[in-house]
Amino acid sequence: MTVYMVERDLKGISMEALGGAQKAAISKAAEMTSKGTDIRYLRSTFAPEDGRCMCLFDAVSDADVKRLNDDAGLPYHRIVPALDLTS
Repeated sequence: MTVYMVERDLKGISMEALGGAQKAAISKAAEMTSKGTDIRYLRSTFAPEDGRCMCLFDAVSDADVKRLNDDAGLPYHRIVPALDLTS
């Protein structure tokens, strides 16, 4: 599996809506995994000052990550392979 970073512009989003978006990503990943598509939501980083949000997913392909975000109704600019350097 590969880590993919999803870049989002969420300027002006409320903390409640941000939490809802995170829950939607987690829920959709669990649903997809239960149906045979191996994908996991890892974490997000949000910069409230300018609305940038970076979300990490572990998946077999960027197409699976795209489908998850499209099906969950989550906006994004691009999806790219990434290195998760969390220690």
